[in-house]
Amino acid sequence: MKAAVLEELKKPLVVREVPDPTIDANGVIIRVEANGVCRSDWHAWVGDVKNFQRGDRVIVPFSQGDGTCQLCQEGHHNICDNGLLVGFHYWGGYGRYAAIPNADFNLVRLPDALSFEDGASVGCRFMTSYYGVVEQAKVRPGEWVAVYGCGGIGLSAIHIANSAGANVIAVDIMPEKLEFAQKLGAAYTVNSKETDPVEAVHRLTKGGAHVSIDALGIANTILNSIKSLRKRGRHLQLGIATSENRTTPIPTDLIVTKELQIIGSLGMPAPRYPSMLQMIAAGKLNPAQLVTKRISIEEAGAEIEAMTNFNTLGVTVVNKW
Repeated sequence: MKAAVLEELKKPLVVREVPDPTIDANGVIIRVEANGVCRSDWHAWVGDVKNFQRGDRVIVPFSQGDGTCQLCQEGHHNICDNGLLVGFHYWGGYGRYAAIPNADFNLVRLPDALSFEDGASVGCRFMTSYYGVVEQAKVRPGEWVAVYGCGGIGLSAIHIANSAGANVIAVDIMPEKLEFAQKLGAAYTVNSKETDPVEAVHRLTKGGAHVSIDALGIANTILNSIKSLRKRGRHLQLGIATSENRTTPIPTDLIVTKELQIIGSLGMPAPRYPSMLQMIAAGKLNPAQLVTKRISIEEAGAEIEAMTNFNTLGVTVVNKW
């Protein structure tokens, strides 16, 4: 088909033959009889991105907003009504280049004091935990926080809650992950293969945790997390369930009689990044401490596959192309 194509910013459009569009079963192909030329086209033609320039160092939040819905306007880009996920709806960080839509709205500047590896280490896991622990659950100094699951999200939550002044109890079934949790600030660890974790949390806290976090999305850990709370405690759900475990029955009477709060948290909207990055630059948070492996792009597939059986420790960063 014939089309006018933008091949270079601020240069004349090139009219040439391009492949006809294709669709899936839910789409249609229309023949364009008339098309309005508007100012938005001009903005695209001049490359009108206001906040970022060639060579800027940036972080890309994985949950992207369109900038137009009410949730985006209220600062909740992470749950945008028309949200897109990097690497799911379009190509992401496993390619040498990535095209990011709505760049002014969805990018965050990486401070000069932080390396690109530092930026990568705050990716999905760390920033998800930061937003959940600090913004959603509002963990306060001196509170007891129980973390169920010491994968990347759980270990990040442990480090962040400890940095916020909380007393953290780490729960997992793998000794090496519990040992790592201690290095990141866990005051106590509980091996749930050997000990009833709910009983252990109530004993250690003398009444239950103020905040309990499920970082796995497994029915057993979700229930144990809720049962670990004291009266008026807050359960924070960070783990996402597998397709086989989408619905977990919860103890409604316990939630009512203890006045418990159930808090969900997804990623982190771009406006919340600066405070986290400032804490990292100041040395109050250290996500690089979670990085246990640096790999090439060719090794990425095997690393993802190893997560099937939880055979990874900490955070892995691809830094070799």
